[in-house]
Amino acid sequence: MKNNALTTETQYANIDNKQIAYRKFGNGTPLILANRFRGTLDTWDPLFLDLLAEKNTVITFDYSGIGYSEGELPVDLHQVAAEVTKIADYLKFDKYVVGGWSYGGLIAQYATFLYPNRVLGTVIIGSNPMGKNEAPLSPLFLEKALQPSYTVEDIITLFFEPSSENSRLTAIASLQRIAHRLDESKVPATPEIFQRYFAPSQQLADDVDNFREAYKTLQTPVLALSGDNDISFAVENWFPLLKNAPTLQHIIMPNTGHAPHFQYPELTTAYINCFINNSINK
Repeated sequence: MKNNALTTETQYANIDNKQIAYRKFGNGTPLILANRFRGTLDTWDPLFLDLLAEKNTVITFDYSGIGYSEGELPVDLHQVAAEVTKIADYLKFDKYVVGGWSYGGLIAQYATFLYPNRVLGTVIIGSNPMGKNEAPLSPLFLEKALQPSYTVEDIITLFFEPSSENSRLTAIASLQRIAHRLDESKVPATPEIFQRYFAPSQQLADDVDNFREAYKTLQTPVLALSGDNDISFAVENWFPLLKNAPTLQHIIMPNTGHAPHFQYPELTTAYINCFINNSINK
């Protein structure tokens, strides 16, 4: 029986003397996915992963100290990005596509700029570029995101488009899929862990690595997918880069928020597969 997102076993890579949890299934180009704030192996939408795995070898993992992994979440994004490459080393993937959602989109960008000889392409979902972004986090995000647990309405507000009936319906369907393998006890819920996620905020804003400027000369293909009403990473923060980043493509999904890949799993995976096929597997 072929493995899928709900049946693939959780495995552990011994990295830096810590057990780092990961799941791997599918066939094709290696695609390592970095997760959102408070995300674990269980919180990906299994339909999104299954559709990706039809064309790619999908690898999801928990950062150090998050979910099923041992250790402590680093407060330096260089160190978090290094975990992506260490997972690739463990799995013996010399080159790979890196993808990331939200906080993971930042990690994917760091991995891209720090390890350009390893990353074939980059998929960024519901995130923003480094450096100074004009549109800040919405107060609504901060009100909802830091609660110990989420209600269904919180999830719709944080990740979907509350004013759209279709978005609400797809949110419920996504939640039902995720619930089949969700261990809520593994989801980060303490102020101490939240502080570790937010600790690099100044590092991102200062962009001392000059990654934002480096988009001008980046050779790696990049696909950014955004919802048109993302209350955490505003879509318009990409606009200043679009004429100055020759390898960056940007797709905006309508009537959705922070999780366009959960609302439109078929469409977003089609975009991602097309991007990989045409930009990387030429």
